[in-house]
Amino acid sequence: MEPPHNVTSQHAGPDRRRPWIVGISGASGTPYAASVLRGLLAAGEAVDLVVSRAARLTLLDETGISFRDAHWRTDLREWLARGADGKPDTFPVSEADLADVRHWPAGDLAAGPSSGSYPARGMLIVPASTACVAGVALGLSKDLLQRTASVTLKERRPLVVAVRETPLNGQTLKHLVALDEAGAVVLPASPAFYAGATHIQDLVDFVAGRALDAAGVPHGLYRRWEGELGGAARRSGRDGGTATGGEADRAQ
Repeated sequence: MEPPHNVTSQHAGPDRRRPWIVGISGASGTPYAASVLRGLLAAGEAVDLVVSRAARLTLLDETGISFRDAHWRTDLREWLARGADGKPDTFPVSEADLADVRHWPAGDLAAGPSSGSYPARGMLIVPASTACVAGVALGLSKDLLQRTASVTLKERRPLVVAVRETPLNGQTLKHLVALDEAGAVVLPASPAFYAGATHIQDLVDFVAGRALDAAGVPHGLYRRWEGELGGAARRSGRDGGTATGGEADRAQ
């Protein structure tokens, strides 16, 4: 039987592109998003990117980079090459690395990810502001980011929400519980220190790595716990059992 005129075997085949959708809201923490994106690309995953209007202001404030719709690929490449400490060209990022990245403007409510029929593996919101959390929990769909998150939940696809705010008020906590009950993974952007962090990038990569863990994406962003107390300190060349000089003074 011949397929309909608007359907091809290529579109219907098993190799159909299924990206992870990464939503970036206006919360502080754009280095977390950059690390998640680098991790997805390193794993060979296709990525669809949605950057909210507020996130563009935060990105400009935290990195000096303007994210422009007409030049998004150039701006994204500059952003992903930047380290968490603000140093440019920390990570090698080529045009080929971004070949399977697609950008959707946050105001485009007719974009592919706004529909459940659009093929996607799931979504990560990194970082997620409390306003974004509220919008997704209440199903407001005020922009493409919130709409895509609602679609992800209704289609029972993985949704990871890396909330970045402190302290949290009661209303936000209720919204986070609602997201958990709806099937999302609520992942506070809380770095840990047992992996032997010696640089701000290590702390950022830990949070990004945990977000990728929740999505089931393999990565090597941080050292995992191996059941050995003091192991991280020894690997990083620190002595966890002795405080001397100024360290002893500060500990008193």
